[in-house]
Amino acid sequence: MTQALAQLTLDSASRGGAVLTRRQKAAVIVRLLLAEGAPLPLASLPDEVQTALTEQIGAMRSVDRLTLGAVVTEFLDAVEGIGLSFPGGLEGALTMLDGHLSESAATRLRRLAGPGMAGDPWEKIAALPSEALLSVIEEESIEVGAVLLSKLPVPRAADLLGQLPGDRARRVAYAMSLTGNVDPDTVRRIGLALASQLDARPAKAFADGPVERVGAILNISPAATRDEVLQGLDQDDRHFAEEVRKTIFTFAHLPARVEPRDVPKILREVEQGLLVTALAAATTDELAAAASFILDNISQRMANGLKEEVAARGKVKEKDGEEAMTAVITAVRDLEAKGEIALIDPTEA
Repeated sequence: MTQALAQLTLDSASRGGAVLTRRQKAAVIVRLLLAEGAPLPLASLPDEVQTALTEQIGAMRSVDRLTLGAVVTEFLDAVEGIGLSFPGGLEGALTMLDGHLSESAATRLRRLAGPGMAGDPWEKIAALPSEALLSVIEEESIEVGAVLLSKLPVPRAADLLGQLPGDRARRVAYAMSLTGNVDPDTVRRIGLALASQLDARPAKAFADGPVERVGAILNISPAATRDEVLQGLDQDDRHFAEEVRKTIFTFAHLPARVEPRDVPKILREVEQGLLVTALAAATTDELAAAASFILDNISQRMANGLKEEVAARGKVKEKDGEEAMTAVITAVRDLEAKGEIALIDPTEA
């Protein structure tokens, strides 16, 4: 629609009525569409165009029916003549192709767009993950953090504020009370600077952090390998080792991480033979406690049946036992990913 407005290029209404300039005809169309309650994306136009259009509307008084009909006909001809429209500008193209470009290509193109990009930079900032916004609030001045939170939806701003250290959260909240007189141009310049700064950050090659990646690998590694790696990490970087341990979830962690009421639901996702093998392989104290946790939270009849099968199963090879236990943990993770169960947070237990 904005492109059609731009195509009102004739110096006069070609089908009779008063002679109107291009800007006057655009003002007539805007006035008519607003009177009909139609949505107008005027904010997507450059600021100087919005200003000129507003000034023209303020200068006009009335238009006769013949002229109105001619301008509308011309406008409709322009709309019908558009076969395909493009967003205009590199930033508009990036918005249109969002999700279809690789992260590295999108980052490089955003840098080319530069700080003078079109559109509202705060829309792009609001779409960024909370981790990126939190780092901005922590690293930038209190005033910039206050403006950033003020431009975000209230639930999002509340979540970010809750993740800040207490003293900084109080200072940012107080600074928000002083933003009432900040003019829109300053807020936009802050948004452009932040968007440019965030775009300049190098793209991450991995979606997850190193802690999550190492933890995920160790989760399904043999117990001996997992213990050896963690011992080595303790010597090289104790803090990193502790963070990795928090992400690891093995068969032995079932009593601490799974709600008792969810045990029957989990067992329905595990093939009976694998479950029996996992229980039969649970011979150490930690693993035996996990096996007891499973048996204590299902029906007595089912528990007795499993105990009989475990006794008949006899000794289990270590490799077979670990594979069976991994199958149980995989079922837990799958149910969690589907939202059918919620695991207990070890940091809150």
